[in-house]
Amino acid sequence: MPNLGVAGEIVKVKPGYARNFLIPKGMALQATDANMRRYESEKKQLSWKIEQEKRKAEELAKLLENVSCTITVQVGEEDKLFGSVTSQNIAEALETQGHKIDKRKILLDEPIKSLGIYSVPIKLHSEVEAKVKVWVVKE
Repeated sequence: MPNLGVAGEIVKVKPGYARNFLIPKGMALQATDANMRRYESEKKQLSWKIEQEKRKAEELAKLLENVSCTITVQVGEEDKLFGSVTSQNIAEALETQGHKIDKRKILLDEPIKSLGIYSVPIKLHSEVEAKVKVWVVKE
């Protein structure tokens, strides 16, 4: 709650505010021993789950470091692309190789508009980022 506290913090509020607003809306619990133990248990479970997700992301990052995908595009005169290569195209190319990556995790500053080899970052976790080599070639 802004101006009141963050999750896990014990704050003192007026009894009516707690009884009529915070507790019924599920925003707070009374600071009893049982509630404190329950909160600590939930906090440990959540940290364990986050750690597991981070480990999975690191394993996937190791796999993706060795992956390169080729995207064939139509080009006009002077090797100018018709359209551009977006994160959607990269996600589809990775999926054909067996790596299901959400297109929103692919960090392209702007779409690729020329032929070449690009190193594209993919944010797998808040602390884990992998780079995939993308080859943009003409048909």
